[in-house]
Amino acid sequence: MKFLDQAKIYIFSGAGGAGSVSFRREKFIEFGGPDGGNGGHGGDVIAECVNGLNTLIDYRYQQHFKAQTGGHGMGQNRSGAGGKDIILKVPRGTQVFAEDNETLLADLTEYGQRVILAKGGNGGFGNQHFKSSVNRTPRNANPGLPGEERTLWLRLKLIADAGLVGLPNAGKSTFLAAVSAAKPKIADYPFTTLHPQLGVVAVNTREFILADIPGLIEGAHEGIGLGDRFLGHVERCRVLLHLIDGTCEHAGKAYKTVRTELEAYGNELIDKVEIVAINKADAMSPEQLKEQVARLKRASKKTPMVLSAVSGKGVPEVLRALLKIIDGAKADEDVPVETEWHPEA
Repeated sequence: MKFLDQAKIYIFSGAGGAGSVSFRREKFIEFGGPDGGNGGHGGDVIAECVNGLNTLIDYRYQQHFKAQTGGHGMGQNRSGAGGKDIILKVPRGTQVFAEDNETLLADLTEYGQRVILAKGGNGGFGNQHFKSSVNRTPRNANPGLPGEERTLWLRLKLIADAGLVGLPNAGKSTFLAAVSAAKPKIADYPFTTLHPQLGVVAVNTREFILADIPGLIEGAHEGIGLGDRFLGHVERCRVLLHLIDGTCEHAGKAYKTVRTELEAYGNELIDKVEIVAINKADAMSPEQLKEQVARLKRASKKTPMVLSAVSGKGVPEVLRALLKIIDGAKADEDVPVETEWHPEA
């Protein structure tokens, strides 16, 4: 299935049904009177977060969605039927933006979560509603209110516990394939990964979700390469694993290049907890590895971990370090909010 993380849609909620003008006429009933019913409510357009979806590909082939119009009122005080709602099923992590693609309207992060994107119009009143002591035979009724018409953007941000960042060919996809059942495309040329990938990583008896995004290069925030649009998929991660290709020319410069792009992107990515690691240790001599570790330590102000995704050296230690940070972040999120104590009256 093709990965699609952004889609433009057009939605129309249902218009309300019109009220009815009717009068009661029955044999042996001396006085009739108005009995026109009200119109039904128009259908709403609702977005629902469901399990089993991880892409917005369905909204590439259908962009227009219209809810049902409410039924018209009828005689004998019969109200019109309400119009059927239309439900847009989206994957977890979907954000809904207004037409300007900047104003956030909804953020669907929990399965079963629903939000009304466009409300249906109210049904019109029938003439029975206007009956009064001074107006015994009203001959007017209201039309139903029109529905809402909106243009919206859907943007998917994958929800993962940890995210992989780094330059192209840093070995991110190889690492993901080595620690999970994911099967990303792996090759020896830059930008092999064109779309974000998710994998479930098992550490002893525990599991967490790891996200791999296409590599960043200098100027990605200006649209160079694949740009930085995929960074949205690691915004929700609790920790970032920054992989550096140990065989590159200068590990410190490679680290600073990615950090510059994270800072230019914004959204507090630069402040996320980060584990720095040198990959491809199996392809380096001890002298080269020592020199690259020293360069990376000076650039990142922290001691980098060393691993080889191909041979598996150092991989368990990195996974345990990631899991420790993830568990700590989850524990902080579960701490109840303290309320101020007041003496009983």
